[in-house]
Amino acid sequence: MLFVCVGNSCRSQMAEGFARCYGEDVMKPASAGLAPAWIVMPETVHTMAEKNIDISDQYPKPLHPELASKSDLIVNMSGEDLPDEIRTPVRNWLVRDPIGETESTYREVRDQIEQLVMDLILEIRRGNKKSDSVPRT
Repeated sequence: MLFVCVGNSCRSQMAEGFARCYGEDVMKPASAGLAPAWIVMPETVHTMAEKNIDISDQYPKPLHPELASKSDLIVNMSGEDLPDEIRTPVRNWLVRDPIGETESTYREVRDQIEQLVMDLILEIRRGNKKSDSVPRT
């Protein structure tokens, strides 16, 4: 499972953290960004720590075809189309980018992502992991 956002410094890092914590029995989570930042935002690390999830060792990575090809599904939170060379099925999640926003916004985004990840994990456990993914053509 590959979680993607623009900078790989907030949303996709949160999703990877929740997936590692709650769903490693059904997925191998990773994250990447279309234009990766230099660091995971401190606000991201802090708000995840409030949920007792340590993502301090995670770091931004670029999305590239080799990484994508290792995944059964890409969850795209960037709000942008992924590069044409990415052939992995994609599911889009509409999640606000908290960068530059208040701590309260980071918490709202974190909680939304937690619910989305939990729903995805339950779906996979029930055997429906590709029910509404969109294959790339």
